[in-house]
Amino acid sequence: MNAPLNHPLPLLDLDVLRTFVAIAETGSFTTAANAVFRTPSAVSMQIKKLEDILGRSVFARDARSVTLTTDGEMLLGYARRLLSINREVVSKFIIPDIVGVVRLGSPDDYGERILPHVLKRFAQSHPSIAVDVTIDQSVNLRRRMDDRALDITLLTNSYKTSAVGAEVLLTEPIVWAGAKGGCAHLREPLPVSLWEEGCAWRAGALEALGREGRNYRVAYMSAHTAGQRAAIMADLAVAPLPKSFLGDDMVELGQKDGMPDIGTYNLAMVVAPDASAPVKAVADHIRATFELFRETGKF
Repeated sequence: MNAPLNHPLPLLDLDVLRTFVAIAETGSFTTAANAVFRTPSAVSMQIKKLEDILGRSVFARDARSVTLTTDGEMLLGYARRLLSINREVVSKFIIPDIVGVVRLGSPDDYGERILPHVLKRFAQSHPSIAVDVTIDQSVNLRRRMDDRALDITLLTNSYKTSAVGAEVLLTEPIVWAGAKGGCAHLREPLPVSLWEEGCAWRAGALEALGREGRNYRVAYMSAHTAGQRAAIMADLAVAPLPKSFLGDDMVELGQKDGMPDIGTYNLAMVVAPDASAPVKAVADHIRATFELFRETGKF
């Protein structure tokens, strides 16, 4: 029911909107409660309050899932804009006006999937810091770091190795990815899609195949994640990927499918020892992003 025009419209609580956005992005009241540091019952009360104010349901709930209603989808855009404006305004007053340029390195896979979202949020809170991104293989990024051509870099390492001075942000399994309903893993020799030399995922995959004595051929090779995904989706080959990289159109292939266990890898961050204030701000933001991922499973 619309409020009468002779009465002031109610004000929406930004904390409630933050909770609403967290639920919309995670698809779970429980996961969102952890992200906003509230109990699930408190989160439910917040959403009830929001729906009472608007006079509309914003979520459709059943025993297994939570989805946005049409009104909820419309509200989501407004909520994100309001929270963004709030961050911008508050940062002007309580966050020092740090100005500078930060040179950030990243492997292709994380540069494509994760960094755009990370840097978008960072720009909202630190609009005066420019981040220049270099995408390359981890071995080359380490070399650039040593040559002081980068201020921060992300590196993917084998579970057996770690870069000197690196801070591990994430450890997760490497799995064999195949097309949903595909049959590439049944072919002999096994068609495999791989990155170039120096990739931690490649090294782990080849070691696993050799350990099991599995015959294989390199059917597709690319230094870019998009190329690997194309090979998988066309059912030309299977490929080693971090488990979090699997999409809805892929399946994880395990021992029951005749595929050997690969193990894990580390994503690490190296920060210049003489880091400036802008560099420290970017590093702190990256740490917070991966801490959230470890808690919620979402970036």
